Amino acid sequence: MNRKLRIYRKFLIVVCIMMILFLAGMVFYNTANAIPDELMIKAGEDQLNLNVPVVGTIYQRTGSESVSAINFQEMKYPEKHISVNLNSPVTFLTSQTGDYTIDCRLFGVIPVKHVEFYVIDEINLIPAGIPVGIYAETDGVLVIGTGSVNGIDGEEYFPADGMLEKGDYIECINGEPIEKKKELIDGVNQSKGKEILLDIRRNNEKKQIHIMPVQSSESEYQIGVWVRDNIQGIGTLTFVNEDKKFGALGHGINDVDTTELMEVNHGTLYDTDILAIVKGKKGTPGELTGIIDYMEENVLGEITMNTGKGIFGIGNDRLTKSITEPVVPIGFKQEIEIGEAQIVCVMDDQRKEYDIEIKKVDMMPECVNRGISFEVTDQELLDITGGIVQGMSGSPILQNGKIIGAVTHVLVNDPKKGYGIFIENMLEY
Repeated sequence: MNRKLRIYRKFLIVVCIMMILFLAGMVFYNTANAIPDELMIKAGEDQLNLNVPVVGTIYQRTGSESVSAINFQEMKYPEKHISVNLNSPVTFLTSQTGDYTIDCRLFGVIPVKHVEFYVIDEINLIPAGIPVGIYAETDGVLVIGTGSVNGIDGEEYFPADGMLEKGDYIECINGEPIEKKKELIDGVNQSKGKEILLDIRRNNEKKQIHIMPVQSSESEYQIGVWVRDNIQGIGTLTFVNEDKKFGALGHGINDVDTTELMEVNHGTLYDTDILAIVKGKKGTPGELTGIIDYMEENVLGEITMNTGKGIFGIGNDRLTKSITEPVVPIGFKQEIEIGEAQIVCVMDDQRKEYDIEIKKVDMMPECVNRGISFEVTDQELLDITGGIVQGMSGSPILQNGKIIGAVTHVLVNDPKKGYGIFIENMLEY
């Protein structure tokens, strides 16, 4: 009987230890994920409120001015180091920008992570929220697939099979640079069936491919490849700054066939008119449909970058004159609150703020475009669109008088719900 009791006690001790370890692991994991890898505050006086049981020691990097926090205990620290309790609001006082590192320790003892800490000048942006037409040309001719060629002799050939891959960019044919698919077609036809040399870019590596064109008619030769040299669409402009630099979409332009981020050579931003709105419903995303008039007088700016966090470029005078709203400061991710916020977009030819409710702020999202989770609560917008629809990507998200992010995605099974990217991520470019 005593032996059984001893075994039972040992079993309980093991279970208790495992539960303690499990709970400790959960605390560690949740704390680590509640602290982002990077934090920003504005120079001057700014507050940081992470509400995590962590003591952070701030190390000054070379060339950065010392920083002070006004609510830490009087203790002796190494030169240029200060410690702060991140379980309560901390007010920082700085007189200039600088780069720092925060060594975070759970309960002041267990190392959690190192955080890159930046003090930056205050940034003000104009939250745009207007629909724009997007035209961008690929950096090289994009391969979206390979296939067969029916030869003039009636045989079926696969000249590009195993040679070219989906996602390749063709840069030259027989040493001649090309940018348009027509230039590729002309170069293949000029070969008269002789072997051609293609300079391609695959996963940022340069390669040379030899392909033998197949004669498909009296005057035509083919290499059995499907290609694309441009992309067009409609999105929403997120912001414009005082230097006319703009950001839009909050996510990159991906090719519909390869699903890869398109490598863009250059592009143009156009004024556009929304002609119709397809209302979203469960399982079927809605859409803003419009027309882009590619006239010079409709150009709003030049697209210079296509990134995973949005498209960016330089606007012209026409763009700045079309946006008359005042500038607002940016809000950092640690400032975002659960609750009421607004998105800005144009419906029925009117730019307006529509109410949303922020449901979750993910400081360490697996996808950078999904740091903010929200739900549309504005009945007027729900009546018009059903929630978030395609074409609204890039709509600015505002809270407490600051621009905090941009709309990026919609939940297909519930168009009232969507995701957003932090504005500070869009400002990295």
